[in-house]
Amino acid sequence: MILLFTVMVKAQELIPITKSEVLTKVLANNTSIKISQEEFNQAKGDFRQTNAVFLPNITASHSGIATTNPLMAFGSKLNQEILTQNDFNPVLLNNPSQIENFATKLEIQQPLINLDGVYQRKAAKSKMEAMSLKSERIQDFLRLEVDKAYMQLQLAYKAVDVLEKALEAANANKKLADNSFNQGIIQRADVLNVEVRGTEVQNQLQMAMSNVYNASNYLAFLMNDETDVVYSPTEELVISTFTLVDMTLSENRSDIKAMELASNAYEAMSKADKMAFLPRLNAFGSYEMYDDQIFQGDANGYLFGAQLSWDIFKGSKRIGKAQKSNAEFQKSKLEYHNYVSKSNLELQKAKRDLLDAESKLKLTTLALQQSEEALRIRTNRFKEGLEKTSDLLLAESQYAQKQLEYYQTIFELNYIQAYLQFLTKD
Repeated sequence: MILLFTVMVKAQELIPITKSEVLTKVLANNTSIKISQEEFNQAKGDFRQTNAVFLPNITASHSGIATTNPLMAFGSKLNQEILTQNDFNPVLLNNPSQIENFATKLEIQQPLINLDGVYQRKAAKSKMEAMSLKSERIQDFLRLEVDKAYMQLQLAYKAVDVLEKALEAANANKKLADNSFNQGIIQRADVLNVEVRGTEVQNQLQMAMSNVYNASNYLAFLMNDETDVVYSPTEELVISTFTLVDMTLSENRSDIKAMELASNAYEAMSKADKMAFLPRLNAFGSYEMYDDQIFQGDANGYLFGAQLSWDIFKGSKRIGKAQKSNAEFQKSKLEYHNYVSKSNLELQKAKRDLLDAESKLKLTTLALQQSEEALRIRTNRFKEGLEKTSDLLLAESQYAQKQLEYYQTIFELNYIQAYLQFLTKD
């Protein structure tokens, strides 16, 4: 095998690899998984923002002014607690001297009742959980894709192996044809037919080698590996039997559950928009320090209270927003039911495909055995000069074709079983 790849591989390296190694690297390095993780982190960030529904908003500030404005000057002295009897002189009140005022202020705003914010928080939580399940389903899909890609690599190498043997047989038949031609048993046209057959096999072998490169490149893509190598499977392509305990669709499957959570998020947002019509209750408070020197606070005071606010009418903006969010919720329910129906449709089709693949495997196995025996008989008769060259070439071509069909059927059967396992996974 290494000799056959010498010309094509050149500087490329042939790396043996197991399916478990591929899966480990894919789960660790695949870009789709990393993207889904960042989408989850994004949703998690949105959820953490909704903590503002319960947690206070605290700000601190320090400001300084200098003013001769009568009202500001009087107020600044009052805040600094330095008013004297002279400050009530009308002349000083109307035409005060410049006064400096430095204020340090700590403010707290505490939400008490914000029902729309509560439902927005529920929506954000459902979205975060949906993103987590989406990431899990992407990993399930990549496991299936690893099975498929690794089997494609195995199938490509099987095709190379079959066509190598077919090329050896074609070369052997060429020698027999040359000997028979020299002995006057066959004509020159028969020799040319044998040569044409050899050329056809060489072309097919070249395409099979290209398929090895394609399968290797796809595996490298899944593993996010940019090194220029050719992979060689350490495991043979054989019939696999998956244990399918339940052949029904589970609504707890991660992608279906994610669709349900997404619908729940739209429902919560619809309720949040409806709750926006209700009043809000918030508490507030502040602690303030004043002085005529920077970063000082000889005078201080506090303020606290509560505010009940109600946006009675804001044009028709809230009405339209509530209608839109309700429509989005109804749409999400329809999408959920459509997705479940489509998944059931795929499951039923996969079950029928499994039966077809099992039946096809029996037929291709029998056809392979028959074509092998036919080739053996015709080869022996050709050596004795009792068989036409065209019949031998046809038998040889059919045997190679049936071998390829046999391995292709094994690939299809194994993939369908893996796909069924993917569809019925909880």
